[in-house]
Amino acid sequence: MDKVDGVVIGAGVVGLAAARACILAAPPHARDWLVLEAADAIGTGTSSRNSEVIHAGIYYPQGSLKARLCVQGRELLYAYAQARGIGHRRCGKLIVATQDDQLPALQAIAQKAQANGVHDLQFLSAEQAQRMEPALHCVAALHSPSTGIVDSHALMLSLQGDFENAGGCVALNSPVAGLRFTPQGWIVRMRDGSELLAQQVVNAAGLTAPTLAREFEGLADRHVPPAYFAKGNYFTLSGKSPFSHLIYPVPEAAGLGVHLTLDLGGQAKFGPDVQWVDSPQDLQVSLANEPTFYAEVRKYWPALPEGALQPGYAGIRPKIAAPHQAASDFVIQGPATHGLAGLVNLFGIESPGLTSCLAIGQAVLERMQAQAV
Repeated sequence: MDKVDGVVIGAGVVGLAAARACILAAPPHARDWLVLEAADAIGTGTSSRNSEVIHAGIYYPQGSLKARLCVQGRELLYAYAQARGIGHRRCGKLIVATQDDQLPALQAIAQKAQANGVHDLQFLSAEQAQRMEPALHCVAALHSPSTGIVDSHALMLSLQGDFENAGGCVALNSPVAGLRFTPQGWIVRMRDGSELLAQQVVNAAGLTAPTLAREFEGLADRHVPPAYFAKGNYFTLSGKSPFSHLIYPVPEAAGLGVHLTLDLGGQAKFGPDVQWVDSPQDLQVSLANEPTFYAEVRKYWPALPEGALQPGYAGIRPKIAAPHQAASDFVIQGPATHGLAGLVNLFGIESPGLTSCLAIGQAVLERMQAQAV
């Protein structure tokens, strides 16, 4: 049986960041690490089906992992992108109240941001916001200058490069079937029947992380949350965008509303909405939702032309709380929790996972180094 120092399951942005953190912290003689990816390319799941936004850390409960790792990860990500020449831009965003009864919610967002260590938000009157964005309709707004966008694929390629330059290997078309805990380490069972022995394993399988963890012999069921799937549809704007900032409505439901984001070329897209589905494979854009998109976008952009929205793509948020429950925090579960040396599980790593990826990588390393109970 082949033996390696460590395995990361999943080559999304978080898995690659975790693999990078672990291998760079390892001594030179212990850098035989693998990233095992079921698909035929890196980052084909949630990592490539999102808004590519660098979040400031505004919305999350005070003291949560989402809040702390987003604020920490944002600065790490900007610095990393700058150092590596990865495409990114601090374009800023406006969080907009489109009617007076949303003003208390806007105030609450500002207070939550302050508690999370986001100190650069600016209140804008309707006139001030419209001077920045003449096409915008609102009664007030919050300006977040530290929000930005990043080329997520270039980021993942850079993380992969760092990992491989340190001696690691990314193995594509390599689906994992399960693990078995032994005194010698973790036996990693591949779907083709082959096995290898790893001293450390990181479960960064994203949407399938809970399902996969149920196949880890030795891991108690109580440590594995249920999996739920919140689909988000995106529609793209046909033609030139009149906006230079990201535009977010006051948050609602399980997401942040149908917001307007930009890519590095200035192309605008709208989404995601929230549509609970039964399967992580349900990635077809739901065209029946198009009228709702027009209605929601016209609340802050009344001049959106009819016929300007085109079906874009859909992504799935890896939820671990049911639709009727409050949103869950990130779960970065190490030996101090489940009692099994050398295993870290990542559950519910949805937004702001992209922003937080480098900070999550450090948190994985800390959990791995902690002693089992």
